[in-house]
Amino acid sequence: MAKKSAKSEDQSLPATIAAGLRESILAGDLVSDERLPGEQELAERFGVSRPTIREALKRLAAQNLIRSRRGPTGGTFVNRMSWGEANDSLATLSMLAIGMQGADPAEVIEARLALLKSCLPFAVKRRGEDHLAKMRVEVDVQRGAGTSDEDFCASDVRFHRALADAAGNPMLSFQMAGVVEGMQPLLNLITYQARDREMMAAGAEEIADAIEARDAKAAEAALARIAAYVSGLATGLLTRRDAK
Repeated sequence: MAKKSAKSEDQSLPATIAAGLRESILAGDLVSDERLPGEQELAERFGVSRPTIREALKRLAAQNLIRSRRGPTGGTFVNRMSWGEANDSLATLSMLAIGMQGADPAEVIEARLALLKSCLPFAVKRRGEDHLAKMRVEVDVQRGAGTSDEDFCASDVRFHRALADAAGNPMLSFQMAGVVEGMQPLLNLITYQARDREMMAAGAEEIADAIEARDAKAAEAALARIAAYVSGLATGLLTRRDAK
């Protein structure tokens, strides 16, 4: 039993070392683009073998926290993650979590509405002509006779991304990546089967009009109407599915 315990402890060393380095990165003790000590130095610092350090570094690389570079100026460096990369990671994680957990569509729609509403007051104050132009383009796409179901749903993502970006706050845009893009596959299931395109495009246009007019109440009312419409579709679909 003692041997088994020791083996288990050895296997946990890379995870423990990776967790310690991760904390240093997140705390800012190891800053973006900083070069980490070499494997041998890290092995001596932690009192482990180089293969153990190598495994710990693989774990950090899998989390996109570090990168390696070959050559005379190479080594292992703390990654500098852009907002775009962070948004993509959050959207993917949200998508996986929702799919694996079998999320309740009503809860998904409720969360989406709540977080979109949080963007509206800032979007009304800070929106630029480029944000409005992007939203208008997506309304036209959604009304296009040749727009496929896939393109319609992708347009919906882009419309709400433009809305979030209009708030002028990278942290809000980051949070919205999980809401808008991560939840999209579930909402696609609803919109593919039952949605009225014109109803949804008209709602998007109302939101854009209200943001352009800097009318937060009107924007919130339009957003709530679309959320109620989609929620009703989801309830109807689930009811019919359960009745079969």
